[in-house]
Amino acid sequence: MAHVAKWKEEEVKELADLMAQYPVVGILNMEGMPARQLQKMRGLLRGEVVIKMSKKSLMDHALEKAAMEERSLGDLRAQIHGQPAFIFSKINPFKLRKILVKNRAPAPIKGNSVAPKDITVQKGETPFPPGPMLGELQQVGIPTAVAGGKITIKEDRVVARKGEKVSPKLAAILARLGIEPLEIGLDLMAAHEKGTIYLPEVLGVDEEKVLADLRLAYMEALNLSLTASYITKDNAPMAVAKAFREARALAVEASIFEPGVMGDILARSCGQMFSLASRLKEEALDEELREKVKTRQVAKVEVKRAEKAEKAEEKKSEEEAISGLGALFG
Repeated sequence: MAHVAKWKEEEVKELADLMAQYPVVGILNMEGMPARQLQKMRGLLRGEVVIKMSKKSLMDHALEKAAMEERSLGDLRAQIHGQPAFIFSKINPFKLRKILVKNRAPAPIKGNSVAPKDITVQKGETPFPPGPMLGELQQVGIPTAVAGGKITIKEDRVVARKGEKVSPKLAAILARLGIEPLEIGLDLMAAHEKGTIYLPEVLGVDEEKVLADLRLAYMEALNLSLTASYITKDNAPMAVAKAFREARALAVEASIFEPGVMGDILARSCGQMFSLASRLKEEALDEELREKVKTRQVAKVEVKRAEKAEKAEEKKSEEEAISGLGALFG
């Protein structure tokens, strides 16, 4: 049997002990992570998580050892690839991923790397005087001119599409222009909690969309239960209110003379009477009714005029707000 170095045994034991100590065990992708950025992330997450880097073989052995106590931890072994590291935490996997994403930082792209998104150079003045830089910008397809003693980029230009390889020359130009198209951070490739393995497609779920979908589903279910008269403890008050409104409307429509609806029936009858009276010639009405019809018509005109004025005022306020925003941004 081959001899195993003592330090390796101790490291495997330490990692396995951390898995027993923390409820959440994750695998990070450290590929392309600068040491300075890693130290910064460690500082930001101090007290929240423990990050341990090790050889892949030792990580695999540690998971194998921990799986003797918690079998599902062994499933994390399939996620050990690239430049992996362990992350141990008492924060649930979804919140942990959110923290990691929030603390990602922009970084320049290296030559021969693949663009993670469309890279655009914005128009405007640069800090560079006319000289060799003018030709270098033009060589990578950036339209330039000289104005006020400085090189100016004449228009927005996409210099690399998502998925395209960025040439070393273009990468150097982007770095000099201060354009950092990459986001450097710790990528959580998988996380284990209470016997379940969470992968990126689950951890990266859009919380706002899920909540919106749940609200919509709740409202649709509520409407369906009310329409079908399926009474539950959640919809009972609304079902009673709906039944009351429908019964009241039926009583008014059928002119059922009950104390609870007499006021509505009289109001409807009064409205019908005024509607009919407004269509008759004035000489067909007595003086009292004629005055009431005129007063009612004037009131309607005033209401419409007030509504029109209110809408005009709202439109004016919106235009002033938009104008004010435009002034803020030049």
